[in-house]
Amino acid sequence: MSVVKTLHTAGPDVVATMAQLGRNAREAAKALRTAPRKQKDAALLAAAMTIRADVDLILDANAKDMEAAKARGLTGALIDRLMLDDARIEAMAKGLEAIVALDDPVGTTITEWDMPSGLHIERRRVPLGVIGIIYESRPNVTADAGALCLKSGNAVILRGGSESFHSSRAIHTILEHGLDAAQLPSTAIQLVPTTDRAAVGEMLKGLDGTLDLLVPRGGRSLTERVTNEARVPVLGHLDGLCHVYIDKDADMEMAKKIAVNAKMRRTGICGAAETLLVDEAVAATHLPAVATALKDAGCELRGDDKARALMPDMAAATDDDWRTEYLDAIITVAVVPGVKGALDHIAKYGSQHTESIVTDNQQTADTFLTQCDSAILLHNASTQFADGGEFGMGAEIGIATGKLHARGPVGLEQLTTFKYVVRGSGQTRP
Repeated sequence: MSVVKTLHTAGPDVVATMAQLGRNAREAAKALRTAPRKQKDAALLAAAMTIRADVDLILDANAKDMEAAKARGLTGALIDRLMLDDARIEAMAKGLEAIVALDDPVGTTITEWDMPSGLHIERRRVPLGVIGIIYESRPNVTADAGALCLKSGNAVILRGGSESFHSSRAIHTILEHGLDAAQLPSTAIQLVPTTDRAAVGEMLKGLDGTLDLLVPRGGRSLTERVTNEARVPVLGHLDGLCHVYIDKDADMEMAKKIAVNAKMRRTGICGAAETLLVDEAVAATHLPAVATALKDAGCELRGDDKARALMPDMAAATDDDWRTEYLDAIITVAVVPGVKGALDHIAKYGSQHTESIVTDNQQTADTFLTQCDSAILLHNASTQFADGGEFGMGAEIGIATGKLHARGPVGLEQLTTFKYVVRGSGQTRP
């Protein structure tokens, strides 16, 4: 039997609605803090089963969002992010099952030691508490984020984009069903029931102190607003300005394959490459070959003067192009003086997200991997692997590019903090 409910929006009192969500989440967090793994896993397995049973209803909800998105003139990349089909819905169900298979981090001992005083000290993982996640377009985030927060013992308030409202609501109702089936509070995973933007403002204020962390997942304007206005800690990234550097010792066929995949597999994800860098030592041979492969795959190229001298039909790149996350079939191309030139370019224009070097020279690869200051670095692999599922995390909340608390894919462990448990036998400090 279907569990998807009739969609609804909140009443006019957004402030009261959001405050109630915060109170609900804080109460649910108390129950989750000590919930056993078996109970949390049962909720996720029940949700996965219901996702498969309710495929048609999820598709119907998504069709409403898709129709509205096309009427609003959303870009092809955003529509691709929004679109659900049988394969993507099955991937959601498998994603929940993958999270079930992961070890529960809550309560695990990170490290422990004894002191000369006789004290035994233990550093133990604990949930963060209540997490607010604000995201755009991709309705599958509802399932991924809800499941990861639940498994890591956190209550979560989800605020999806207006363009994915119907899809997210259908998926959220299924997650509620899983919580009910496992006898966990249904308020452990809540979805903001309105598209009113004032709801985001209330989350940024912290919902009367009930939010412990905010995670923005979307475009630059959303992330900048959350980062600049939030009164609670924020975990997020601004842009996925990802680079692929083709070194003088790169295998030509490997370089073509990686560059095309990094850009064109899915252009609308944050791990898609936005800039191609080619070592000047092999630019005459490698750049035309790789650029042609990208063009044949349907990609528009914009290059610097040296790149355009080798490919005259390439458009000229502006300074803004090097700083643009296209999320589309467009890539900028630059010729650089070796690995140092690549590192300098990335340091100037990059967003510390994901970078890849293609080379058969291990020493050059080590230089790149050691000196490049981004969250994810790859050697001879596509930037499209910047994904929690590909890192064995089951799923992810997003890719964090900051340097505090968490960096790179944010999975179960990154949604916990720790506390110290100290055991003595009557010691007092002199």
